[in-house]
Amino acid sequence: MEQFRRLGEALGSVKSLMVFRDNIQMNKRQCLLLLDIFSSAYDLIAEEMQHNLQFEEKHTKWRVLEQPLRELHRIFKEGEAYIRQCLDNKDWWAKAITLYQNSNCVEFHIHNLLSSIPIVIEAIEISGEVSGLDLNEMQRRKSVYAEKYKEAYRDWKLFQWRFGKQYLITQDFCTRFETVGKEDRWTLLNKIREKKLSSGSTKYERRLTDLLLKSLDGPEPWNGKLLPSSILVGSKEYQVRRRLGGGSQYKEILWLGESFASRQFYGEIEPLLPEISSLLSLSHPNIVHCLCGFTDEEKKECFLIMELMSRDLGSYIKEICGPRKRIPFTLHVAVDLMLQIARGMEYLHSKEIYHGELNPCNILVKARGISTEGYLHAKVSGFGLTSVKNSTQKNPLNQNGSPPVIWYSPEVLEEQEHRENSEKKCTEKSDVYSFGMVCFQLLTGKVPFEDSHLQGDKMSRNIRAGERPLFPFYSLRYVTNLTKKCWHADPNQRPSFSSICRILRYVKRFLAMNPDYNSQLDAPMPLVDYCDIESGVLRKFPSWGSSDQLPLSQIPFQMFVYRIGERDRNTSLKDTSESSDGASICGDGFVTPPDDPFPSIPEGKGSVSPDSMNKKLPLLKKSSDVKANRIPGTPRGRSARPPQGTTPYRSISMRMGSENQLMMSPRIRRTSTSSEMVMSPRIRRTKSGHVSDSELC
Repeated sequence: MEQFRRLGEALGSVKSLMVFRDNIQMNKRQCLLLLDIFSSAYDLIAEEMQHNLQFEEKHTKWRVLEQPLRELHRIFKEGEAYIRQCLDNKDWWAKAITLYQNSNCVEFHIHNLLSSIPIVIEAIEISGEVSGLDLNEMQRRKSVYAEKYKEAYRDWKLFQWRFGKQYLITQDFCTRFETVGKEDRWTLLNKIREKKLSSGSTKYERRLTDLLLKSLDGPEPWNGKLLPSSILVGSKEYQVRRRLGGGSQYKEILWLGESFASRQFYGEIEPLLPEISSLLSLSHPNIVHCLCGFTDEEKKECFLIMELMSRDLGSYIKEICGPRKRIPFTLHVAVDLMLQIARGMEYLHSKEIYHGELNPCNILVKARGISTEGYLHAKVSGFGLTSVKNSTQKNPLNQNGSPPVIWYSPEVLEEQEHRENSEKKCTEKSDVYSFGMVCFQLLTGKVPFEDSHLQGDKMSRNIRAGERPLFPFYSLRYVTNLTKKCWHADPNQRPSFSSICRILRYVKRFLAMNPDYNSQLDAPMPLVDYCDIESGVLRKFPSWGSSDQLPLSQIPFQMFVYRIGERDRNTSLKDTSESSDGASICGDGFVTPPDDPFPSIPEGKGSVSPDSMNKKLPLLKKSSDVKANRIPGTPRGRSARPPQGTTPYRSISMRMGSENQLMMSPRIRRTSTSSEMVMSPRIRRTKSGHVSDSELC
């Protein structure tokens, strides 16, 4: 209840700011969209809670709602911070330069909201299944929720018609997602024209209006031309502050009262105009924006003005970890960063732009809003203009001191081996490999292969032979599996960034639904590998595998389809274990989930009776197989009984349908193969708290 109250306070803050909406000179319609969608989200949650939950149970059965509502509260506060920024009219020209090319400035907030709403709705449904003491009422609600996840609703149009209001994707909202950016762009264009015609404008301001109008009022950005560099360096407000990244190309500058990053390089500019024009047209919240460009044809130099970030990810991790080498981020922050990087790369690949140098030094971060939980805003940089050589590339080490070979895929290293002086050939799959290595550092705080004694050619040879970094034994398999998929030796086995984004959104859902995921002892684990669900999704929806980005409005539908796949897979696992010839899912008999996470479910098997959940699991037989699959570093004879202080949600889940019980079950010991599993028995502790080997028989 406390989290819901805080959510109401955050919405009240947004509404109080929007009282002064007439003072917003830039992106006013997008701010209004944020207000409306936040208000709809709050009203929706209030209605769902009122219909499904009982107020008297707020301290006992609402626990599963706490983390999802906390995430939603953070999204509301970040949206509020953005509206405050739009209300501040100081340094108007600097804001115009920053925002005039951004077609959808609130995309970041809308994405986070639409990713979070399905989690909140599901949490309310889970609490609703055990709300109250009337068993008939509980069964009725359970039947209603089960009816919701039907085959028919795997059609996008039908899903939107049936659940559009519940998931904030009504036709009205979808239309506004697509149009508010264009409307704000048109409004900004008119204001710039007014300033150009204003009698009080200076000569320099009139030249700036030409700069902005040249891009806003044409069918193609810049029409293949750059403005004279005198507009930039000739300004009295232009000042170089410092070099960035130890190289000669990037500098921090002060211009128009705002700090920017400037990339300056020399050479023939004319052949680079198409690529520069392409860079200036890109706009996404998770890539570094090139805001405008200037050139001096006589000096053959070019200036690209970009937004300024705090530091690169490699330096940030190195600063946090220090000599103690602790894990730099909590799991939910690390997964959020992984998702942001994947979204930026998904956007670049949709534009047929391949990075080729994706590593922590080319991922820039800065603090995000007023978050106190360590959340960062990540943006991919270092892409484009591959023909422009940076002087820092002569250094064989990156800024964090790591050899660049560790970030390159085996096929890229193979090509370099045979063509020593050739330019690296970048592909979508080689970027995915590099992303996997970045994920390893995010999750562990360690540079890949930093413990290896091999360097140079030997390391390149070992990587091509299949050597990969080793995760600590306590690493959670549902995040390490995705990372290992990304650095698979066969490029065809690596997922696309669109698939990675879907998987990571669902991982974030699992973390929100399981607030005790960070407990190393007896942490909850999903039964289903989300990479397997994605494989089934792509068979049902082949268009999702293309490089084209799907609209934001389809995010709730994608998560809904994933939810159906997980429920069906869990039900299939339960049915398999019950229908075996006396062979239990425990002991020596392993159960391999079916390849298709969307099997046909016979009528009447969508749920499991409470009696079947209470069956005692037989003890494991002592065998060499069980010993071989023991997790390295696990204390001998550790009890599988949940620790004291287990959250109420875990006990609640045992009284629900099989899909939730299986998802939340903490007593899973996985083997080295992700699709094989063994159920750990309940073990009676001795007075000393340990058990002997004989008790495992």
